[in-house]
Amino acid sequence: MLTSKQRAYLRGLANTMDPIVHVGKGGMAATIIKQADDALTARELIKGKVLETAPETAREAADALAEAVGAEVVMTIGRTFVLYRRHPEEPTIMLPRK
Repeated sequence: MLTSKQRAYLRGLANTMDPIVHVGKGGMAATIIKQADDALTARELIKGKVLETAPETAREAADALAEAVGAEVVMTIGRTFVLYRRHPEEPTIMLPRK
């Protein structure tokens, strides 16, 4: 569970990132889950976007994707969301202490 201080730090890091996961009219397809899982393993922090044609909201998509890949939702704003999952062996993002 992330603290508010850690969330703020991760939001700052994600501010300059471009979305790499796009949820479209197909919703949560297996390919999107696989793509997000691979990206989180490589980067730890990813930004995603829910297109207007998607059947779910950004919050619903972020929650479903986070549950599927074992990540935490950092934030959702509009149609954009940010997910974080610490790398189990070699973490690159050092979170502030609780």
